[in-house]
Amino acid sequence: MKKLYVFDTTLRDGEQSLGITLNVKEKLEIGHQLVKLGVDIIEAGFPASSPGDFESVQTMAQEIKGVTICGLTRAVAKDIDICADALRKAEYPRIHTGIGVSPVHMAKKLNLTPDRVIEQAVSAVKYAKKYVSDVEFYAEDAFRGEPAFLAKVIEAVISAGATVVNLPDTVGYASPWEYGDLISFVIQNVKNIDQAIVSVHCHNDLGMATANSLAGIKAGARQVEGTINGIGERAGNTSLEEVIMAIFTQRDGYGIESSINHREISATSRLVSRITGVTIPDHKAIVGANAFNHASGIHQDGVLKDRETYEIIQPETIGVPKNNINLTARSGRHALQFRLEELGYKVEGAQLDDVYQRFLLLADQKKEIFDQDLYVLMGDSDDKENSIIFHSMSIATSGVGMATATVTLEFAGKVTTDAACGNGPVNALFNTIDRITGNKATLEYYDVKSVTRSSEALGEATIKLRYEDGHSVVGKGFSTDVIEASAKAYINALVKRTPAAESSIAI
Repeated sequence: MKKLYVFDTTLRDGEQSLGITLNVKEKLEIGHQLVKLGVDIIEAGFPASSPGDFESVQTMAQEIKGVTICGLTRAVAKDIDICADALRKAEYPRIHTGIGVSPVHMAKKLNLTPDRVIEQAVSAVKYAKKYVSDVEFYAEDAFRGEPAFLAKVIEAVISAGATVVNLPDTVGYASPWEYGDLISFVIQNVKNIDQAIVSVHCHNDLGMATANSLAGIKAGARQVEGTINGIGERAGNTSLEEVIMAIFTQRDGYGIESSINHREISATSRLVSRITGVTIPDHKAIVGANAFNHASGIHQDGVLKDRETYEIIQPETIGVPKNNINLTARSGRHALQFRLEELGYKVEGAQLDDVYQRFLLLADQKKEIFDQDLYVLMGDSDDKENSIIFHSMSIATSGVGMATATVTLEFAGKVTTDAACGNGPVNALFNTIDRITGNKATLEYYDVKSVTRSSEALGEATIKLRYEDGHSVVGKGFSTDVIEASAKAYINALVKRTPAAESSIAI
């Protein structure tokens, strides 16, 4: 079978849509998990957009091995210079450069004639080839372009040295049959198309990104671009896990296969959700909480008789194992380690000791520990490098809506206890933390929900803080006490402050 190359742009196209900037440590954590997942290319960022993005791409290039590390640029020499510098230490570097090719982009955004667009596209590819052998060209808004002109552009950039040509549906306007026809047209009408890989990059504005990507692959594309959980501009990008599993379940029909380690899909999805703060809907295909639930009596009866009656994918395939081990406060290290390994976490030595101690604290509060508790436990580890450490809190209420919060934090090298009032426990809590830390950011979003089962369920708090420069950060916290979870989320957001990005590209 032919190989399908999986191009992950979670850290570029996905991140720029979040209203937040992931720090280098967070990008590295996601990057290492993407390697475990088995993607072929990681688009690490847009180096020319900001010093922070340059640092992220540079660090990813140095630290992440075994995959192609890609940086995005405009068709501008300065962008390409900066990108090449960021990618210098990459094991397999790729520069992803391009320009708009639709009439609306050429006339209204770029103010360029079609001939000038071709000239600039060719020049950018040739310039990038001076630095790296692997150059991908994106024809921004390709679907709304004129097919004959698009074919002319693609032929020219391949002659200039492009190894991959990306034909995006930038605004999510296509239908599957139309997008498949576009890919077929390019493959049939570009004379040198055999010298490059055709890539599909679809957005989800009309809810058809996955269907369009599959139509493009069926028509002959050999690279698919997308994000984990489908995060991205506006309504999102192609959800990589959906495309991967659609092909896995019907691989004979597509005649193509990927190198993805399917058992890492669930773990990758949860990690991206935790770090970005974007919650996975319960009904989300493949990775949602309800993806393998059967509520109907008829369905349950069918699954009990034969799983294939109502399950086209077994949970174990994507890393959601089934077992009968019940974890409680009496469970030992080995039982915990075994269960974590089944869930995709390899822990040993000092890390296992740390996780086990936190497991016991949680188990003392709950009668039984479920898988979701373990996911939360692994995502809520204490970071010794954090400049703010939560010690304790107490809340006193007086009258309708009035509260006083007393909080003890370790901040700036010393332990400080302070108190503040507010119109409710959470408001008082945040006011106290602000007093201790000097925080001036504005609370833009706050949410608390249950993430595990039983009456002693863990609460998950999500916080979004926006600073005066427009930059935002997301924090998450977990506890069986939702007020404590809120405090942890607020502190988690405060310690993640990073420089804001200056600009972005949508393709």
